[in-house]
Amino acid sequence: MNDSARQATRIDDIQGRLDPWLLALVLALSSLGLVMVGSSSISQHPDPFHYLTRHLVFLAGGLVLAVWATRIELRTVERYNQLMLLACFVLLLLVFVPGLGVSVKGAHRWINVGVSNFQVVEAVKVLFIIWLASYLVRFRDEVNATWGAMLKPLVVVAALVGLLLLQPDFGSSSLLLAITAGLLVLGGVNMPRMFLPVLIGLPALAFIAVLEPYRMRRLTSFMDPWADPFNSGYQLTNALMAAGRGEWLGVGLGSSIQKLSYLPEAHTDFILAVIAEELGFVGVCAIIALYALLVGRAFWIGLQCVEMRRHFSAYLAFGIALWIGLQSFVSIGVNLGLLPTKGLTLPLISSGGSSVLMTCAAMGLLLRVSYELERAKRQMARLRGDAGREDVPAEAAVSAGSRPHHVAGPTSASAPNPPAAAPVFARKRADAGRGTSRLQQRIEPTLGGMA
Repeated sequence: MNDSARQATRIDDIQGRLDPWLLALVLALSSLGLVMVGSSSISQHPDPFHYLTRHLVFLAGGLVLAVWATRIELRTVERYNQLMLLACFVLLLLVFVPGLGVSVKGAHRWINVGVSNFQVVEAVKVLFIIWLASYLVRFRDEVNATWGAMLKPLVVVAALVGLLLLQPDFGSSSLLLAITAGLLVLGGVNMPRMFLPVLIGLPALAFIAVLEPYRMRRLTSFMDPWADPFNSGYQLTNALMAAGRGEWLGVGLGSSIQKLSYLPEAHTDFILAVIAEELGFVGVCAIIALYALLVGRAFWIGLQCVEMRRHFSAYLAFGIALWIGLQSFVSIGVNLGLLPTKGLTLPLISSGGSSVLMTCAAMGLLLRVSYELERAKRQMARLRGDAGREDVPAEAAVSAGSRPHHVAGPTSASAPNPPAAAPVFARKRADAGRGTSRLQQRIEPTLGGMA
């Protein structure tokens, strides 16, 4: 075996590591959710442990999905991005199939999978983020330069939103639109061009919001829930009373009164109100801090991926961070009376099988991003060390570094030659006049402006 082959073998043997901070935050939120689901659901069913047992089962299923996601190479995930987009439309259409779709309180958001009902939009969130991350890798230059490349993801998300509004699900529709806009901005879209879709989209959303009488009732009750505390303002007034009773340190775990058949959906949409009552202001601040740390860590991992030229990994991390950050913000705002009532769960905490399963799968993908990032850093360190050795030629290190999984190589099979500058975070160009070696040009990508 020659030196180049031995070098490549050593590089392939290097393993990564799951980000310990990210893993600790996910476990903390999941553990807290398990405790609070058990506490908040004790009076929601004749069997006081019914929802706790159900939540445990779905957490176990979510753990299986998360472990599976951490073992899949991201280039394999990216390869099937088109099928994932197709799956988004198929899933949203399945809810209207007689015998398969399930209607609850007039909403067609679930399909019957035998053992339970599954809310398809939770899977759509993950699948759509994967497709959009891949799209931004393949067309990152065009997104900034042309109308067509910028409008294509907007047209796709508009079609998905149209199907969601037929269910209807206004909350998830708004969330998908916000995630798309956020990723386009991070992907380097031309901001003046974005103003036109925004100017068209916001009034359209406002019109859709006021078109249905029940949405208008939610808006008016949000402005003054005490005007009709036994009808349109019933949920919010009880949530506010729960938060008020908690004061600074709460009434104690398990001692909530509002969960005793007063507060609707106490273990799902309004679980934070129970947390506020039992754990107080300090408990709510702890929850907010955990989400802030989780989202911040995900963005930090994404930025590290950008620096390492792993753009699909970066956009995937950004998309998941936007999803978790926006959904937790809306859920917390609803529980505290800061936003109109929306049926969005608190990620990793609220009960809800579909949400638990898909959020765990997303966390598994995010952990996989951190694993491959750490692996790339270790491979870079090995290449730098080997490049300085006299017995290993630099050409061998460069050859090993050109493998698809290496940090210097592209993360997308469809983009073998990355452009000179990445959107938003422009890469430093190699200056041949400064004597930069061929190896350094491949393994030392940095963020823009660091000449």
